[in-house]
Amino acid sequence: MSNGSIQTDFYTAVQNRRSHYAISKESVASDERIQEIIEFAVKHVPTAFNSQTGRVVVLLGEQHDTLWDITTQTLKNVVPEESFASTQEKMDMFQAGYGTVLFFEDQSIVRSLQEQFALYADNFPVWSNQASGMLQFTVWTALENEGFGATLQHYNPLIDEKVAAQWNIPADWKLIAQMPFGKPTAPAGDKEFAPLDERVKVYK
Repeated sequence: MSNGSIQTDFYTAVQNRRSHYAISKESVASDERIQEIIEFAVKHVPTAFNSQTGRVVVLLGEQHDTLWDITTQTLKNVVPEESFASTQEKMDMFQAGYGTVLFFEDQSIVRSLQEQFALYADNFPVWSNQASGMLQFTVWTALENEGFGATLQHYNPLIDEKVAAQWNIPADWKLIAQMPFGKPTAPAGDKEFAPLDERVKVYK
């Protein structure tokens, strides 16, 4: 394969990664393949100081449904009843998917690095979040490339304690994001782009 082909495939994958809210429980890949994708991303996505702080929990089938039941019940306690209908609609869309990827960052490693390299102490939480963002993007793009549709959600910290209790999550794992995924049942919405000359500067 030529370098041009590799670039084209990468660009296409990045371009095709979109937010798909309409998803179904039909799977387009085996559970083993899903695990392979996640493990590849966790292994190869870069982290500051090679700290490898990323942690992932993959919930499939009934475990996925349980997450969104937990989230729904949690939100019912904080969202006014008269305006809960739109929240319920979102919960139903996410639960309609095949699985959810939970992204965590191991705070014990972050603290250890802060102690070892005091000069950069304030940066390690920032670098940890940046690494998580790269991991989320890689997983999202890989799932899209496999034929899944996904979105990125942030119901943390509201659901943190219940998630930790339900799936025996270590105390040092901080929940960063949730990514429900499934087979797309409708195209992603239109996307507008701001002018690139306002976002990119090149100096020669």
